[in-house]
Amino acid sequence: MTQSEHSSKQYDIDLETLRSRVLEMGGLVESQILAAIDGLMAGDLVALDAVVEEDHRVNAFEVNIDTDCSHLIARRQPAAGDLRMVLAVIKIVTDLERIGDEAAKIARMGKQSHSRDRMPSAPIAAVKHVGDIAIGMLRKALDALARLDPAAAAAIVREDAAIDEEFRSIVRQLITFMMEDPRTISTAIEILWIAKAIERIGDHSKNMAEQVIYIVKGTDVRHTSVEALEREALS
Repeated sequence: MTQSEHSSKQYDIDLETLRSRVLEMGGLVESQILAAIDGLMAGDLVALDAVVEEDHRVNAFEVNIDTDCSHLIARRQPAAGDLRMVLAVIKIVTDLERIGDEAAKIARMGKQSHSRDRMPSAPIAAVKHVGDIAIGMLRKALDALARLDPAAAAAIVREDAAIDEEFRSIVRQLITFMMEDPRTISTAIEILWIAKAIERIGDHSKNMAEQVIYIVKGTDVRHTSVEALEREALS
């Protein structure tokens, strides 16, 4: 093997390692969301505390992967598809870190809500439902990244509308709940913040899906219609 071939092979390994690290970070973030929502539903304060305390691991992943990207750019000077991969990874890990922040927020709000006497069952059940949708979107976004599948990524973007509608439904339920019993206003507001955090997880998962399309197709599909995005992904 020539020096050039060895260098090229190592370059491919570096790129694949970078993507693997992102997927590893994604797995950690997914487990954080699951633990936060399960802890909320079960009133498990120990589990909720653990989610908050583990957020530093997600932050460390972001810093380390950003550093790896900087070194890769400096050493390899990637171009074309390789450069798109590195640039997209930088954006994706930012979204993953923010999803981790939202998981910690769900845990903190869940602790506060469970410290009160009454939890509204209907909105909480709706929160669990929308949480399942958000976790599914994140899982699919990570899978689309692993397979570099733009068609799967486009389907995730369309799913974001379902989370937005579920969030609006939760808001309506909480307004009714507060009107019927003003003593529950504090708890209802905390549940609202939890629902909003889940809605934001959907937004970040959508952003990740858009970056997958960018990696594969070379087109920035942010701020375009779902229809235009799907045409680009499927072309």
